[in-house]
Amino acid sequence: MDPDALAKAFVEHYYSTFDSNRAALANLYQEGSMLSFEGQKIQGSSNIVAKLTSLPFQQCHHSITTVDCQPSGATSAMLVFVSGNLQLAGEQHALNFSQMFHLMPTQQGSYYVLNDIFRLNYA
Repeated sequence: MDPDALAKAFVEHYYSTFDSNRAALANLYQEGSMLSFEGQKIQGSSNIVAKLTSLPFQQCHHSITTVDCQPSGATSAMLVFVSGNLQLAGEQHALNFSQMFHLMPTQQGSYYVLNDIFRLNYA
């Protein structure tokens, strides 16, 4: 599969799942996965999902501005860098964000998130 098409499909799946049912993101992570969320480091699928589901808002919508990807190593791993806007329910202004994913291939032919770094971008 074309790396750009794979990155685009992953990003669409990730953010539509995040916006509709954050708990369902658990299958995208493994126990060795790590999330850095605004500088806080969280490891393991269950801990990552616990963090994401405990965020202080129930509804949001991500609008993606850019998706960049690069191959990473000989194992078909990929780096995916995303920028966009996050609109929280009831808030007038959207928040700018950046997020980086390091996707690793599985033996079944899919990918999981090994590393995930999220930051809000303040103007």
